[in-house]
Amino acid sequence: MQISSRFTLAIHIFACIEVFQDDYKVTSDFLAGSTNVNPVIVRKILGQLKGAGLVEVARGSGGASIPKPLDEISFLDIYHAVECIGNGELFHFHENPNRACPVGKNIHTVLDDKLMRVQKAMECELASITLADVMRDTKQLIGNG
Repeated sequence: MQISSRFTLAIHIFACIEVFQDDYKVTSDFLAGSTNVNPVIVRKILGQLKGAGLVEVARGSGGASIPKPLDEISFLDIYHAVECIGNGELFHFHENPNRACPVGKNIHTVLDDKLMRVQKAMECELASITLADVMRDTKQLIGNG
């Protein structure tokens, strides 16, 4: 299992907006320069974040901004905004285990609860980390760099 790079790209985007918002228009092209990712992908992520109410994007070259305090935006909020998980389930179960096989017919019963516990633990940890934590560390490193 691997969470897509959309999640870390979104966090990178937030860090750039916060660091550069007073000095530059933080556009998708600007963000693409920092992330080294195509501006089209940056715009898609910005659109997802905007849809979740986590960023505001001014039309044209107005730039992006963060509409609420960083300590009110958790990694879980970002994860939910940019990761496409079907039915809210992190683990995608193979569709048709062999019902004639004793393992295949019971594998859902054996794993479903365990996988849900793993997902809940991950979500709990994601909820405990905020963008304020990221920016504290980022600003410390920028100041030391």
